[in-house]
Order: sequence, then structure tokens, then C-alpha cells
Amino acid sequence: MSARELIEAAYADHERLEDARVAVFDTIESLDKGRLRVAEKVEGEWAVNEWIKQAILLYFGLTEVEVVQSGPLQYHDKIPTKQNLAEAGIRVVPPGTVRYGAFCEPGVIVMPGYVNIGAYVGTGTMVDTWATVGSCAQIGKGVHLSGGVGIGGVLEPLNARPVIVEEGAFIGSRCIVTEGTLVEEGAVLAANVSLTKSTPIIDITGEEPVEYRGRVPARSVVVPGTRPKEFPGGTAQLACAYIIGQRKASTDERTSLNDALREFEVSI
Repeated sequence: MSARELIEAAYADHERLEDARVAVFDTIESLDKGRLRVAEKVEGEWAVNEWIKQAILLYFGLTEVEVVQSGPLQYHDKIPTKQNLAEAGIRVVPPGTVRYGAFCEPGVIVMPGYVNIGAYVGTGTMVDTWATVGSCAQIGKGVHLSGGVGIGGVLEPLNARPVIVEEGAFIGSRCIVTEGTLVEEGAVLAANVSLTKSTPIIDITGEEPVEYRGRVPARSVVVPGTRPKEFPGGTAQLACAYIIGQRKASTDERTSLNDALREFEVSI
């Protein structure tokens, strides 16, 4: 049986967990080395590899809680921290943590933030102070996750898409992105934008509003907002997000980003 078949069989019947031990550990190692990904683009669409999520869940059942010592810091967990950071070409600033089973491409910088198992982070990306990248989240190249950003994780349900932030996106301070939301290439989220799969994302740049849910279109500039909804007891202002413009196409992404922030007076 292949590793995938062993893992799927053990997930369906935990009595077969020991039979899949080697396959599970090999799969987690492949995640850690970037040979496998929980989600990947196939013909332009993101697809979830459910069996890899199964492997992560089974891994918790095959490991024991142990004390992990890292200089003056001590952890007590089932999963160790990522090793050989210098060889991997990534910078992790104390007390930032990348968990074993997450992969960071060379050039990633993790300030005192957190990258969880199953996550993938592309080269040139900054995980700023107290930013978190949840389990299985996929972060593209050249992304900036500003201070306090929360990128949600997902292991179950198995077919649920993780949060995906595509190449060149900028996520402003204290943003929350959860429930498999897709932030497409080059988008800008202003500070404090909160997105779930059900949050209305309303493009107000045209003559008529256009509403999205669970997806921020490429190069959009997004700010937090509210819109009224009537209830029997009164009117409530419910959270939404507004697309107020588009980043201009440019070969210099930093200049393009700075122009967008100035033009649309976006807080970051």
C-alpha cells in the first residue's frame, strides 16, 4: 500500500494506526521539507490534499508530550520546533516559533510570531511581531503579515480549504483572516479588517456594488466597514469589508503598495 492508502485506512479505522506509523512520520517530514503541501494550485484553482490533513491528525495520536528545551525557553508539547533554520535560510527572531511540519522557503523572516504545523510560507515573506500563521495556511511569496495579524488554521473538516494569501499581498495590523478565505495576489487589507467565509466583501468602486464572500480579488484595496441590517428590535451595524480601489500594475511592487496606501488613505 502507498503512504496515502495507509494513512487513509488508519484514519478510517484507528485500530490500524500502528500500521501507518512510518507513513505518517514520513508525510510530516515531507511537509517540513516542503516536498508536500496541504493545498496547491491545480490548473489555476486551489485544491486540498485531504490525506495530508489526515496524516497531521494521526500524527498527534502517535506522539507523546515531551519537554523541549530551547536555550532559556522551555516547551511542553507533542510537536517539536523546527530545526536547522540556518541551513533552511530562514530567520526566526526569539521568541518566534516555527513548528515542525511547517515549511518556510529561504528568505522568510519570522519575528516573535508563530507558524503552525502544515503551513507553507513563501520566500521573502515577513511574519511580523505577534502574527500567527495557523495550521495548513498557505502564504505566498513576498507577503507582509503585519503586527498582530491572525491567519486562521483548519484541520477539520478535511475538505475545508485553509486560509490562502497569495503572492505579494499586504495584510495590515491586527487583521483577522479565517475560515478558508482566499486573499488573491497583490491585495491590500487595511488595519483591522476581519474576514471569514461569510463576511460580505463589497466592491464600491463601480456604479453598482459587487459583493464577494470568502475571496478578495487580486490587487484589491480593502478597508473595514459596517452596513445596516434591520432586526425586530432595531437596526444593527454589522461588520463587512469594502473594496475601495485597486493597486496599480507595476514592476515595482513596493512603489505600487506605497502609492495605494497614500492614494486611498489606508491605515496599516
